[in-house]
Amino acid sequence: MGFMTIFTGWAARGRALFSDNKGPWGSSSGTGGGSSGNGGGDEPPENKGPWGDQPRKRRGTPASSSPVTSLDDFLKRSRGRFGGSGGGGGSGSGLPIRPDRSLVGWAVLGVVAMWLLFTTFHSIAAAERGVVTRLGRYSHTLGPGVGFTLPSPIDRVTKIDVDENREIPLGSASEETLMLTGDQNIIDIAYIVRWKIRDPEQYLFELVEPGETIKQVAESSMRAVIANVTLQGAIGNQRGEIESRVAEEMQQTLDSYKAGVTIQGVSIRQADPPAAVNDAFKEVTAAQQDAQSYINNANAYALQLRQKAQGDATAFDKVYEQYKLAPQVTKRRMYYETMEQVLRKVDKTIVEAPGVNSYLPLNDKRTPAPVREPGQ
Repeated sequence: MGFMTIFTGWAARGRALFSDNKGPWGSSSGTGGGSSGNGGGDEPPENKGPWGDQPRKRRGTPASSSPVTSLDDFLKRSRGRFGGSGGGGGSGSGLPIRPDRSLVGWAVLGVVAMWLLFTTFHSIAAAERGVVTRLGRYSHTLGPGVGFTLPSPIDRVTKIDVDENREIPLGSASEETLMLTGDQNIIDIAYIVRWKIRDPEQYLFELVEPGETIKQVAESSMRAVIANVTLQGAIGNQRGEIESRVAEEMQQTLDSYKAGVTIQGVSIRQADPPAAVNDAFKEVTAAQQDAQSYINNANAYALQLRQKAQGDATAFDKVYEQYKLAPQVTKRRMYYETMEQVLRKVDKTIVEAPGVNSYLPLNDKRTPAPVREPGQ
């Protein structure tokens, strides 16, 4: 309500300023002068100019105040009012005629209204925040929706997108980023840092160049982490651990700077030895992978044998439990099973006669040799 009262007061003052049609010699609609008015009589002293002459009448005033009935009438009156030659327009001297002050006043009021409209009402999107500075000092932050501030240049609004995921690439194919590992080897590494704005006011006012600061913090954190791992770990199975540790280091450092940003993550795109020795390292890596493959195969075979042995031991334990319950029966059954396995693959003749010990020419009972056909 206070703002609307101020605006209404300014509008009233503007109308009062430009509605005054009096010239330096009084009202422009005097009672007469020259051949009109009092029939050539003398003018009152208060209507004379500073040199004793009568003030000139205002040129370009329409002859009648009848309403405009067509576009042509409107154009003629406009040309006459602003010095044109048509409809009620000017004298034979062709001198320009001053425009009506009321139109100038309304034009100024329109400009002021538009200025107030565009500098006091602010539309903030759902993913944005509006940081308001009053006379250069931080005032408050506007949330999503329509916000109101004092007109510019008193209040200025800077819109910041807080939902946009930003990326900073570090290292590329044309630029080497060499770092020293924990085992005194050199590695060429390239990675991407993903981040977003968390506190718009800190992001705007705490750091001069936030993007450059994040880049330098990323390089420092990556070098600190790589210095504590080996080359094989950096190019091998420790990439995930390196990425998480670098993100944590960066977040702690930026929080100490009050940067107002959140590190979304770090992704390593390339981790190779320098280009001069990259081929040799690839051969070493291939040999190590082969060695690891052989080790894995040996471990798998050992595991298979171990499982088979455990299965045999479990079966023996079950037999032993039955043996403890009936030893004689178990011995006989085991004897029969063993003899069956032994005699299954040999030729045999069994003679069973009570009290008879017969002689059997077992040496002659051989398996006949296969008959060979002629020519074989």
